[in-house]
Amino acid sequence: MDHNAPATDGSRALGATRLRIQPLCFGGNVFGWTIDEARSFELLDRFVGGGFNFIDTADVYSRWVPGHVGGESETIIGRWLKARGGRQRVVLATKVGIDMGPEGKGLSATHIRASIDRSLQRLQTDHVDLYYAHRDDETVPLEETLTAFADLVAAGKVRAIAASNYSAARLREALAISRRLSLPYFQVLQPEYNLVNRSGFEAELQPLCVDQGIAVLPYYALASGFLTGKYRSADDLGKSVRGGRVKDYLNERGLRILAALDAVAGRHRSTPAAVAIAWLAARPAVAAPIASATSAEQLDTLIAGVRLKLAPEDHAELTAASA
Repeated sequence: MDHNAPATDGSRALGATRLRIQPLCFGGNVFGWTIDEARSFELLDRFVGGGFNFIDTADVYSRWVPGHVGGESETIIGRWLKARGGRQRVVLATKVGIDMGPEGKGLSATHIRASIDRSLQRLQTDHVDLYYAHRDDETVPLEETLTAFADLVAAGKVRAIAASNYSAARLREALAISRRLSLPYFQVLQPEYNLVNRSGFEAELQPLCVDQGIAVLPYYALASGFLTGKYRSADDLGKSVRGGRVKDYLNERGLRILAALDAVAGRHRSTPAAVAIAWLAARPAVAAPIASATSAEQLDTLIAGVRLKLAPEDHAELTAASA
């Protein structure tokens, strides 16, 4: 059974969970970083008002900003939820594991138990729908991490568990342990995956996720903005705080991908960003791309992307250009 097949309302089941999502996830890394609380509220309102329901954040967002301690994104989402009500209308995901300074790091049972309570407090809710191991922690036995997650599910604090940035070997091992010990298993994987970065996911993780019915929610869906087409030369790198991340894409292959995006976008009277999202949303095992926006215009482009239906020849052209 294809759990990711859309229903008549366009929603998809998230793997074998009971969660139903629309096929776009708002990446909350920008809340409190590149946009303030007022703009965050405005975009969350627009996102939900547009019929979407899936919001992704992490405890560590945005600790990398000077003067921040982590939890800024969760706090803004929590204030928005309190102001708007309707917690049951949204599917809320957050993460644990990356260094939070004095609050600790990793995937020990102790850190997981403390972290979920802090996240719930910031989010002003009694549960998260999806709780991620943000990054594999090989210093802690998988049994300990999975048992700690199982306790959170049993306590009603978490509805389903997920993995981000796991290798195929470690994900396979975690699934086997969950089965052996009758524990909840990772039903969702969040890898880096987009038209530019394909091999890391497609080589081993994609076949595993297809085989096991694991829903895939790729992050950096637009490759830090490169796939919008706004970075086409070294002179363009200063256009945003993310410019430095895309300089490695400005090569022959990257420009070939942009040319294919331009061609497909032209045929559909669309934009390169929307086409890149449409390509990703249709890939095997992908339930929803995760992408962030800092303006209404950017958000509308993302929404247009998941509603855009590409023809088989469009997919073939993009897939060949990015091979």
